[in-house]
Amino acid sequence: MLDWLKKWYANKFSDPQVVTLFLLLLIGFMAIYWLSGILAPVLVAIAFAYLLEWPVVRLTRLGLSRSVSTIAVVAGFLGLATLTLMWIIPIVWYQGRNLLRDLPQMIEQGRSYLLELPQSFPGMVSVEQINILIHSVDERLMVFGRDMLQLSLASIVDLVALLIYLVLVPMMVFFMLKDKAQLTASFVQLLPSERKLIGQVWHEMNAQIMNYIRGKILEIFIVGAVSYAVFAIFGLNYPLLLGVLVGLSVLIPYIGAAVVTLPVALVAFFQWGPTAEFGYLMLAYGIIQALDGNLLVPILFSEAVDLNPVFIIIAVLFFGGLFGFWGIFFAIPLASLVKATINAWSERAHPHSNTAI
Repeated sequence: MLDWLKKWYANKFSDPQVVTLFLLLLIGFMAIYWLSGILAPVLVAIAFAYLLEWPVVRLTRLGLSRSVSTIAVVAGFLGLATLTLMWIIPIVWYQGRNLLRDLPQMIEQGRSYLLELPQSFPGMVSVEQINILIHSVDERLMVFGRDMLQLSLASIVDLVALLIYLVLVPMMVFFMLKDKAQLTASFVQLLPSERKLIGQVWHEMNAQIMNYIRGKILEIFIVGAVSYAVFAIFGLNYPLLLGVLVGLSVLIPYIGAAVVTLPVALVAFFQWGPTAEFGYLMLAYGIIQALDGNLLVPILFSEAVDLNPVFIIIAVLFFGGLFGFWGIFFAIPLASLVKATINAWSERAHPHSNTAI
């Protein structure tokens, strides 16, 4: 066994470039893990810089300088984002407040439905089971209310951090776009001279990350807008609030869609009950989710999601547990990074073979 491990280690890690690549990845992961709170504005700025790089490049190809292109793109993006948020946030806040106001009535309505189950299904559901279920739900609601109170108190501190983000992030995005060549050259100087393997992985990941971020933002807007339109057409309560939730749910592949289905179904059920309207709405919602997963995602992400769904879910759970929100957001690129690293590593150890996840 020991001889096999020595042989495996000598075969896989005899190349200095392989060792350098793994050390670089290890340092990067550890830095993000331990310094994620400090580096959060930088990560946000990097994500937006990737998003805005495409229009900046297009303007430079039209003959504008890099500085002028960056100013135009950043100013246009900030203006559009500000107008969008000024329209969405007040309506979402109003609908969220109405939902909290109507929540006690919805809870009582839910209790009435549950208490009718023993009469409708006497051989399957007992009164004791319903009482235990109601008691469990009441306890969870109490815990939820306590957590929401703590969250509202903590939001005062988060408001200060948000104000800092609103100043620092646009500045960093601007300089990341404007001085991209200089920043990249400075980073490359820190790398060893023998960096062919690192360059191979980087060039593959750079295009995938840009494709992924641009596609994810477009997916959020498309899915959210279509969901809002469908909810409004059906006359569902809180349509914009639920549409925003459905749009944001695409940040978590597969899991997000499953989780956000619950509030949509509950609001529709408490509004219409077990009627045809409820069935038609859930059918329309199911069609949206099916089109998103089977049509929109392949079009937007192309090679960026060339991963088995099992690996994507594992990546969401693993990187989300390590890095929180940003681990979830970048779960697919990080999984692709692992895949690209293993492929490059295997090709270097066995030049005539090709290993893929």
